[in-house]
Amino acid sequence: MGWPPPTVDELRARLGSTLFLRVAGPSGEANRARIHGTPGPRWFGPDSPIRTVHGDASMFAGGLAALLVQSLHPLAMAAVSAHSGFRGDPWGRLQRTSTFLAVTTFGTAEDARQAVERVRAVHERVRGRTPDGRAYHAADPHLLGWVHVAEVDCFLRAHRRYGAHPLDRAGYDGYVADAARIAEELGVERPPRSVEELAERVEAYRTELRSTPACRETARFLLLRPPIPWQVRAPYALLAAGAVALLPPWAYGPLGLPAFPGPVRAGARAGGRLATGAIRWAMAPPPPVRTRAVQGLPSA
Repeated sequence: MGWPPPTVDELRARLGSTLFLRVAGPSGEANRARIHGTPGPRWFGPDSPIRTVHGDASMFAGGLAALLVQSLHPLAMAAVSAHSGFRGDPWGRLQRTSTFLAVTTFGTAEDARQAVERVRAVHERVRGRTPDGRAYHAADPHLLGWVHVAEVDCFLRAHRRYGAHPLDRAGYDGYVADAARIAEELGVERPPRSVEELAERVEAYRTELRSTPACRETARFLLLRPPIPWQVRAPYALLAAGAVALLPPWAYGPLGLPAFPGPVRAGARAGGRLATGAIRWAMAPPPPVRTRAVQGLPSA
């Protein structure tokens, strides 16, 4: 006689645990306990817009879109290719990035400051030259500014499109302003503090963006050849399509991607909503245990 099939709650718990392990790494549970359980002042209060955005499953699509857009800056792409090891250890890079975002968004001010200092120390060591001989330094405030605005723009686009509770314009202005606090700590000079300023800053960087073999290969790696088990390739494809649908139209050609016609773009967004909703469902906390009294039966 076989074992009974898992219940819906058991299935959700398994999926959520597997996904959390992938995203947060083997130290994820300990890090989560420290981030959320350590008493002390935080950079952002419980109702801060940045907590709403960074705590939502839409970050999965937004993060993927951000990597694609960031790769269009040749200096940023050269630094990532030569120093981050994202192809050899993409999960490790994801885990480090997700932990940094969690600590700076939800952790104590002291832990956030230490996380920033570690990242700044890494940036200081990352120097080199592009294939065409241009020098780059990851601690360059201008280059840091591009990485920041590309990331925040994609997170904002994802939350608007796939977030469980999208914010109004004032809320998204607040998100950009919150994110600027972290950017300044990292060394970004005069980061944007409103949605309008963010759009202007992204536009200002466009003259520096280029289509390169490295950025096109990154797109193929992230969208077509991700290092994931075959069992999750179909859900990942939905998430990837949702991420591509977030990209600004000017990014498609340089990344080697075909422009999405209207119906295809709508279908990709639907796939993104489906994938994001599935992630949200899997990673949601378990429902409270129903007592006998709640079920309409007398309590013990």
